[in-house]
Amino acid sequence: MELTFDLSGKLAVVTGGGGVLCSGFSKTLAAAGASVAVCDLRLDAAQAVAADIRAAGGQAEAFEMNVLDKASVDAAKAKIYETFSRDAVDLLLNGAGGNNPKGSTSRDTLTPEEVAELDEKGTIEGIKTFFDLDPDGISFVFNLNFLGTLIPTQSFARDMSKKGGTIINVSSMNAFRPLTRIPAYSGAKAAVSNFTQWLAVHFAPVGIRCNAIAPGFFLTNQNRNLLLNPDGSLTARSDKILGHTPMKRFGVPADLNGTLLWLADERFSGFVDGVVIPVDGGFAAYSGV
Repeated sequence: MELTFDLSGKLAVVTGGGGVLCSGFSKTLAAAGASVAVCDLRLDAAQAVAADIRAAGGQAEAFEMNVLDKASVDAAKAKIYETFSRDAVDLLLNGAGGNNPKGSTSRDTLTPEEVAELDEKGTIEGIKTFFDLDPDGISFVFNLNFLGTLIPTQSFARDMSKKGGTIINVSSMNAFRPLTRIPAYSGAKAAVSNFTQWLAVHFAPVGIRCNAIAPGFFLTNQNRNLLLNPDGSLTARSDKILGHTPMKRFGVPADLNGTLLWLADERFSGFVDGVVIPVDGGFAAYSGV
């Protein structure tokens, strides 16, 4: 067996491709020989990633895509097919997602003292409790992660179903065990994991494999303010995270490369379907004692 990942001749679509992790996914797929359609709501971010790929000798183009708008996804798909002279993609990586403060609480738990203050005042100044969560914020987070996976899959898998292919979703360690403060994001990623398994069963007869990567704690633009103080030191939440991560560090995008390429290259994972792979430095394995 040739023990080298080779995606030459494959066309990959990466949603959320302008973000920290998904820009790394895009570059890794291109380095393995795939042509990559880097898709993002922010076209300038996608263009920067595509330019980096081309500068390194790879093939990539940028496309504007709103994963919550079917018309936007379909329009981007048409441009991708025209640009790369294809009628279907070989790999769809659903990476668009994220959290929003409107779907998060300020504290890990609700205390009896807070209950008493809520009974007296109705709200607690400077604190967002579970009872203050904005339903619109919850909907936004859930839709971005779940519908933002479902809608592109509906669009691209329609054509993939005629020839086969691979879908890779991006879940999270939150899907296995919810984290404090972020119920909307945890619930949304749990839905992505469940959906991944559903898709694997649904599409198996037409030759589409569907799996997911569940990153642990990676330092990204979205969570930087939660994990680092302005002076660059670790926040109290970071101390908790690293205290429960046996490898005692945050992940970096390169840590995902092996899992990504293994799932993408059917020569190595052709009988792998419906799994969610943790890449978390041992976080899920550690009970805390």
